[in-house]
Amino acid sequence: MLQDIRDRSKGWGAKIIVGVIVVVFALFGLESLGYLLSGSSNDAATVNGEGISRQSVDEELMRAMRMGQLPPGQEQAARGQFLDQLIQRELLSQYAHGGGMGFSDGQIDQLLVGLPDFHDQSGRFSSQIFLQRLAQIGHSPESFRAYLREDMVIRQLQDGFGLASFSTPSERSRLASLSNETRSFRYATLSPDDLGESPSVDEAELQAYYEAHQADYLRPEQVRLDYIVLDKSTLAQNIEVNDEELREEYARQAADVPRQVSDIVVSIDDQRDEAEARELVATIQSRLAEGEDFAALAREFSDDAASARRGGDLGSVTPGIFGDPFDSTITALEVGQVGEPILFDGALHLLKVTGLDMPSFDELRDQLADQQRMQRIDGEFQQLAQELYDQSFTADDLSSVAEATDLPLQHSEWISRDTDEAPFSEPGVMDAAFSSQVLEEGFNSDVLELGDDRRLVLRVAEHRDQETLPFEQVRDQVREAVIFEKNRSALAQRAEQLIESLRSGEQPSVDWQRADAVGRDAQAPERAVIDAAFSLPRPQQEGPRYGRIALEDGREVVIALDQVGTRDDAAAEGQIATSLRRVEAQSAVGGLFRELNERAEIERH
Repeated sequence: MLQDIRDRSKGWGAKIIVGVIVVVFALFGLESLGYLLSGSSNDAATVNGEGISRQSVDEELMRAMRMGQLPPGQEQAARGQFLDQLIQRELLSQYAHGGGMGFSDGQIDQLLVGLPDFHDQSGRFSSQIFLQRLAQIGHSPESFRAYLREDMVIRQLQDGFGLASFSTPSERSRLASLSNETRSFRYATLSPDDLGESPSVDEAELQAYYEAHQADYLRPEQVRLDYIVLDKSTLAQNIEVNDEELREEYARQAADVPRQVSDIVVSIDDQRDEAEARELVATIQSRLAEGEDFAALAREFSDDAASARRGGDLGSVTPGIFGDPFDSTITALEVGQVGEPILFDGALHLLKVTGLDMPSFDELRDQLADQQRMQRIDGEFQQLAQELYDQSFTADDLSSVAEATDLPLQHSEWISRDTDEAPFSEPGVMDAAFSSQVLEEGFNSDVLELGDDRRLVLRVAEHRDQETLPFEQVRDQVREAVIFEKNRSALAQRAEQLIESLRSGEQPSVDWQRADAVGRDAQAPERAVIDAAFSLPRPQQEGPRYGRIALEDGREVVIALDQVGTRDDAAAEGQIATSLRRVEAQSAVGGLFRELNERAEIERH
């Protein structure tokens, strides 16, 4: 059976290419379709001369979206992260193969046979379940075998580092003891409110603090900008669209999206010939026509035990994976319809489409309308963008450019290089504003592309250097800082006095809060308080250990450590040994990757 799947997988590329083209086009646009079909290089990166194709990146993105790991609309933002992962995988793969590591077809077969995800109800490998699972995650048998092979080679490498690491019994025992340690303590929080009146501050103190902390009152180098933004969505606002066009577009998109499919499988085998199978299917169709539930009939009659338990549910199926007649049947069905029986993979199938993996027309209407408007305005946008390029290149200002293009001239407030104000926080904008050509020579910037649908050109109107702000301008901020420091100092002194009283055996009035048997990984109280409690020495016979911690917000916490205990966790030492091996292996692999990355010739295109 596995050999049959292996042979058969060689022809699956033709079956999935149409589906891949459609999904790539829908998700990533015409450029992706161009490099998919062209004969030219389509590499997103090369690693030591080995290419990583843009198609590979797109496929990883599609799988992540299909499995719910990547929210819709985040594809472009995530491309760089997925490319980095593929580069790392390629580096480790090259190193492993260079060291003679490999995984044979036979080993892949054994691995596939043993994977529970591909087992039927009897616990045996099922080719039908295998193909269904692969369809759900966007793999063909051929691509999945290749992915699995590379994954196992890299795991061999990682496991080798793990096996090479070790820890002594005493190390494991000590770490287990530390991991299972608990601490019971009391703590009291002192805040500025406990000090009564706000401390007095005179002018000399303010001036002294200001002189000692001038770096805190630096105003960074700043510019005020004139700028013009060309935004396709703004141009598209007045474009009219009608419902008929939108419904046609919805239907076009719906034809290519994954469908929720249910299946009643009637096998043709030694116990049942095709005529008998068709007779049984006819009976099932008759009962469906009488109003019986498809899921109930699937549980009663379907020979695919795995899907029968779920009422025939196959999950999400992408057109282009299974091929005809499966795909042509489900694409022709409306939601809720049951198709005519088809002969496929040695069985008759009754297929029902139970849903589409896309929102309803009403939910998508506004989005579809925006898409239609953007498509219609594209020509005007490109023409206006070219005019913006031409006008801004030759003009000595932006006022004439705004007048020639009929676009508004806008003006910024004072902004610095690290501004988070839109659109200046977008990549490349402030680099252009502070470039020598724009800042020093006084030219208009190049027209900057802010994604596919916006263009921006800017000019520096005013510039001021970095400087320390004058005292009078920051006087209120200085006063707040001085009061904060005085309160912190007073609270620290009060905390020390309280600790001395407690150590001497006095019983001052303290509003204690208790924390019993707190582990290092506890979520409460605050992390800083837990860390401080674990930093204290163990209590002795003379009584608790006392300490204090200053929190970032100015509060002071006094801690009384009463008891050190141990959690009962017999498995901790074994878990720690495993964790140690994992950490050491990860550290070794991380070091290897850094070295490989430094030595490798990596080009991102």
